[in-house]
Amino acid sequence: MSADQPVTVEVGLGDRAYDILIGSGLLSRAGEEISRRLPGTRAAVVTDENVAAAHLDTLKAGLEKGGIQPTVITMPPGEATKSFPVLACLSDRLLEMGLEPGDLVVALGGGVIGDLAGFAAAILRRGLDYVQVPTTLLAQVDSSVGGKTAIDSSHGKNLIGAFHQPVLVLADTALLDTLPPRQFRAGYAEVAKYGLIGDAAFFAWLEANWRDMFAGGPAREHAIAVSCRMKAAIVSRDERETGERALLNLGHTFGHALEAAAGFSVRLLHGEAISLGMALAFRFSALRGLMPMTEAERVERHLAAVGLPTDIRSVPGGAPGSDRLMDLIAQDKKVKRGRLTFILARGIGASFIAPDIDAADVRAFLAQQLAE
Repeated sequence: MSADQPVTVEVGLGDRAYDILIGSGLLSRAGEEISRRLPGTRAAVVTDENVAAAHLDTLKAGLEKGGIQPTVITMPPGEATKSFPVLACLSDRLLEMGLEPGDLVVALGGGVIGDLAGFAAAILRRGLDYVQVPTTLLAQVDSSVGGKTAIDSSHGKNLIGAFHQPVLVLADTALLDTLPPRQFRAGYAEVAKYGLIGDAAFFAWLEANWRDMFAGGPAREHAIAVSCRMKAAIVSRDERETGERALLNLGHTFGHALEAAAGFSVRLLHGEAISLGMALAFRFSALRGLMPMTEAERVERHLAAVGLPTDIRSVPGGAPGSDRLMDLIAQDKKVKRGRLTFILARGIGASFIAPDIDAADVRAFLAQQLAE
């Protein structure tokens, strides 16, 4: 895999279909790839201060090489950027530029920038095109694909948003070499998720090859491509999460509650929260008799081996109590008429949607996990 011959994964959505390009060096040919699909477009690049320092010059040169003269808007880094005040500021600046239908917003960053810039694109002039240029592992395999855009609320994560598909995703795998180890590990939780949802063979491959995947090269690019293909296939069949797309939320009901309890801060990164959430979901499934506990323990062993958290009591600063977690879980987007929906599993690679879970069972389970 190289910039000359990236892997292409299509998200098949009819006249809104788009490509995910996966390979090394794609930033330097961003303008060529965009202009081929959208000739004559103007572009606003939305990024954050940290990403700008590392990658903005390369992207600008790549855009200019393709005939696109970008305007750059730089936002503060961190989860707090996914907020109403920052969205309002970004929207005003994009409108000041005079962007029109047919112009582009280019999101250069991780999940925060992708979600924020995508949501701004969704609501400005009732919908502008946007391109995702994800710079983290988590964004390359998850948040940049599928059109979910959102900001956070004091009530929980991603509760204010819209479905708005990008027109292109450029996943430059070379950018991952600059990620801090903690950020890369956090992103790996979303890679492991795809094996746990519906591909036991991929999970076994990860158990055997995760060190090579962390080191880079073909193993990393293979894992990203497998993850993107699975997500693209699910999104193509269920764009707006009326059915099987909910499977992609494995670990997220517990995880988002833990993130919110930690104040959406560096105390607990999103991928770390999802690792905890997946470990809890598999243990909860085993305790309900859906699978042997050895399957849950295998999941925990692998996540722990790569350096991800699996014990709810390990949350830095102290774990929230079961009552606080249940209050946050009640805000989950999968709650329907007050009844809880979880993604549970009958084993590795055999996850399923479990509606109408009794909140009392979840509360008792969390109390047990916090006490052990």
